[in-house]
Amino acid sequence: MAICFPFGMESTVKLFLRFYMKRKQERSEIGEWIVGFTDGEGCFSVSIFRNETTKHGWQVFPEFVVTQGEKSLPVLRSFQTFFGCGKIFVNKRYDNHREHIYRYCVRSIHELHTVIIPFFRVHQLRTAKREDFIVFSEIVEMIILKEHASEKGLKTIAHKIERMNRKKASLFLKSRETKRHAPASN
Repeated sequence: MAICFPFGMESTVKLFLRFYMKRKQERSEIGEWIVGFTDGEGCFSVSIFRNETTKHGWQVFPEFVVTQGEKSLPVLRSFQTFFGCGKIFVNKRYDNHREHIYRYCVRSIHELHTVIIPFFRVHQLRTAKREDFIVFSEIVEMIILKEHASEKGLKTIAHKIERMNRKKASLFLKSRETKRHAPASN
């Protein structure tokens, strides 16, 4: 079955399809570059810190971060443009380092859930960060489902955090308030 186009439209459609396919290939190549760069310089992290304005006095804070020196700031802007979200922050340094450190951060639960996580599910990481990403995405899902609003959910998240990155013990689990509310063991 042949498709008929109005006079002169066939060449325009062919040009559009060629342009579209080229852009799709370029986006795929950029996506693979984003994955590689994230494997080397990125981090999926979740913190739990004191916040008296929350129900249990603790806040869960997930973020996706890529860090670079000032000379590589254009790379972070590329991340921001590619994903269409996030912010770039500067950590000014006045020690013996020659440049400030910049961080591309995505902290919005909505943006993490709808942009960052779906991207890295399709374009999978290749290093140990893949496991961190899996735990990270589980925690973001728990936040979406409001499970972090209960003490049980906070403890579950804290245990998951301990499996991420450098696997440090959670301050939340060590706090006096958490121990005080823990069920008595026999």
